[in-house]
Amino acid sequence: MEVTNEHLIEKAQSFVKSKKMRHGFTTADCGCALVSSSGKMYFGVSIDTPSSIGFCAEHSAIAAAVTNQEFKIKKIVAVLEDGTVLPPCGRCREFMYQIDSDNLDTDVLIKKDRVVKLKELLPYPWDEGLF
Repeated sequence: MEVTNEHLIEKAQSFVKSKKMRHGFTTADCGCALVSSSGKMYFGVSIDTPSSIGFCAEHSAIAAAVTNQEFKIKKIVAVLEDGTVLPPCGRCREFMYQIDSDNLDTDVLIKKDRVVKLKELLPYPWDEGLF
């Protein structure tokens, strides 16, 4: 069964439950949902902490997938509490690629009604031609 963009956005948004932490940092102010190549869904939230040791919601969702031995991402989205879709940052784009180079064909929601392939967001992988 194909997961619609709207359903994926709603699932990601359902995990956004922002909580203020010490020093004005937050947790769970962004949620992510992804569909693996097997069709399973995985979820994650962002954690913003001092000393740059936090991570984006995409990292959290990808870690959940990898925990289940799933590395290929069919579709992914990150959203804020109000449903605003956030394109992945450069670190997340590279992370998806490094988890599995086939993820260059991942459908990435960059707006509610706009989907692009990861290779459009990461046109020149850092290791291209090295190995």
